[in-house]
Amino acid sequence: MDMIRLKSSGCYNTSMHKSILVPGLLLVLSLASCTTVGTPDSVAILESQEKEGADFVEELASPTLNQTPTQIPTAVPTATATPGPSPTPAPATYFYFEEGVNPLTGLSVSDPSVLNRRPVMIKVSNWPREGRPHAGLTSADLVFEYFIGYQMNRFLAVYYGEDAGVVGPVRSGRLVDAQLAQLYQGLLAYGNADPQVDEVLFEVLGERSLTFNALPCPPMCGESTHSATGVFADSGALTAYARENGIDNSPPDLRGMYFQSEPPVGDASGLKLRVEYANFSIMEWRYDPEIGNYQLWEEFDREGVLEMGLMTDRNNDKAVAFENVIVMYAEYLEYAPSLHDIVLQGAQGYQPALLFRDGRVNYATWRAPETERPIVFETPDGEPLPLKP
Repeated sequence: MDMIRLKSSGCYNTSMHKSILVPGLLLVLSLASCTTVGTPDSVAILESQEKEGADFVEELASPTLNQTPTQIPTAVPTATATPGPSPTPAPATYFYFEEGVNPLTGLSVSDPSVLNRRPVMIKVSNWPREGRPHAGLTSADLVFEYFIGYQMNRFLAVYYGEDAGVVGPVRSGRLVDAQLAQLYQGLLAYGNADPQVDEVLFEVLGERSLTFNALPCPPMCGESTHSATGVFADSGALTAYARENGIDNSPPDLRGMYFQSEPPVGDASGLKLRVEYANFSIMEWRYDPEIGNYQLWEEFDREGVLEMGLMTDRNNDKAVAFENVIVMYAEYLEYAPSLHDIVLQGAQGYQPALLFRDGRVNYATWRAPETERPIVFETPDGEPLPLKP
């Protein structure tokens, strides 16, 4: 499984990571620049070793703040990130995948028929801590992580080549989910949302916007979305629900990523990525050289003292881990302290990113050349970025 973390190029941004024994990618959306009313920046820290074995700690650059937006959009914002000195992007390269190979992981699936559908995208809570451990993250192909305000983050897990019978705790939808669900052409399942956000999600996604209040049990069961630990979804049952209710579930073209078993040389050692939303809200991705992936460690409260601990999936007790962790720097738009959007579909040119794989960090770029196809990752030279299958 891979994970992508969105980190703002001005306020907060993205990165990507992959999980143990399960193909996938983590994408972390991190701030590169921010149109904001004053949300504090998160701090991303690389902890590693030089070739000579000397330890070093480096704080990754954080963005500057821009002007304050005046109103919430009625649809996905058309605002674009401020163009940098990057060249005009060339047409993206889309690689052919053999039948039965999952284009989101580069791995063969045991039952090719499972790919004959849309991806299922489910919102998963990370706060409050009482909702941990999470359920179903180790079964996802991709996991997006992004800032939601008040020093907190949230996940969007993508299920395509494999399903999970229990995913959650499920929480509310956010504005950026409309763009992500369009880029990956998925069904979006979430535990309701702010009325203004709900309006945007339904306007963009239509019947593919699946909320707790509108769904039966199964595919989504629980007490209340206001209970951080009370609602869970079944990704396979969500696919069945779509088919049974006439929702278009045609498989989309999900090509866009490139996979290669042989790792790139890497620009530097990358053994741990630490993201501090606050001194009480910390995410760490620690590289395990024996298994070859990055494991998620988070803070927990032990009798009033915060300590870091390995996160596991409550479904199978496996470590939440990823072969690829990608930090994407993007522009955040803040309309209120907990109401944000992230510029993805409208981003201009090549946007900066970092790929962590096989214990090394690689400078990279990302872009969304088409509004209904996956994000494309490339090297600074414009070549396809080799992700670990």
